[in-house]
Amino acid sequence: MRIVIAAVGRPKDSALAAAIAAFETRAARYWPLEIAEVKDERASAGMTPEQVKDKEGERLQARVAGVPVVVACDPGGITMTSEQFADWLQEQRERARDVAFLIGGAYGLSTTLRSAARLRLAVAPWTLTHELARLVLAEQLYRAGTIVRGEPYHK
Repeated sequence: MRIVIAAVGRPKDSALAAAIAAFETRAARYWPLEIAEVKDERASAGMTPEQVKDKEGERLQARVAGVPVVVACDPGGITMTSEQFADWLQEQRERARDVAFLIGGAYGLSTTLRSAARLRLAVAPWTLTHELARLVLAEQLYRAGTIVRGEPYHK
């Protein structure tokens, strides 16, 4: 099993980038983790938000082709407690399924990606920037690993 975080764009703020990298490094101690960043699409004159999402969606789809379990990080998705998320990830590991988490850009994920995903997961009840969503996801992957191993990080 491997986990792929496929995200639009790179974190622009250096402090936020460092926090993301720190939690992705911690999460990688528990789950084989691959990071796939794709170029964000500049909204040029005449380009609608839907067109931007579609272009970014094509790039994301190309990076996770062949991954059997695709999870769209979407504020309209289901919510899980940290324990439920840990159980779900452990179940995927036991079934030897690769999992890809998709994080859209400034306008979110395309309708096509959200519809094709096996699961739509809300990483928070609020709309977050894609950088903050990536940080929250990385922290929860780390937390899930500690829960599965019975370590004290999750109290």
